[in-house]
Amino acid sequence: MSEVIELLIEGGKATAGPPLGPTLAPLKVNVGKIVADINEKTKSFAGMKVPVKVIVDPETKEYEIEVGLPPTSQLIKKELNLEKGSQQAGREIVGDISLEKVIEIAKIKMESMLTKDLKNAAKQVIGTCLSMGITVNGKDPREVIQEINEGKHDSLFK
Repeated sequence: MSEVIELLIEGGKATAGPPLGPTLAPLKVNVGKIVADINEKTKSFAGMKVPVKVIVDPETKEYEIEVGLPPTSQLIKKELNLEKGSQQAGREIVGDISLEKVIEIAKIKMESMLTKDLKNAAKQVIGTCLSMGITVNGKDPREVIQEINEGKHDSLFK
């Protein structure tokens, strides 16, 4: 029976220290090799927290690493070079993102969303922008969602 360890790690910066090392050490696996493999698989997500699953067979010591997609908020923060979102969303604006970038993020995240429709995926990303204090095309995110519903941006979704 395999052991599954799920963690949220900064891309390319896993270490043998907590939380990874102490969790893997009792399984008597090569922690250094696993850390190196995780860093190799997550280096493209540098600066973002990314979900990682390490599946270890305690008998054979074989392991598998599954890297998930970073949360939508992490992708938005990376796009805008932000440390964090607004502490007072609705009252404090911390950035502005283009609708084109929202659609790019929606395409990345679609497989993990509960929709197969790009417009709905984009609206979910815009909802995240709203809660982070980020405007879209210089407008309140709710206004942009309304415009999408009215078909004003259909050309971007083709």
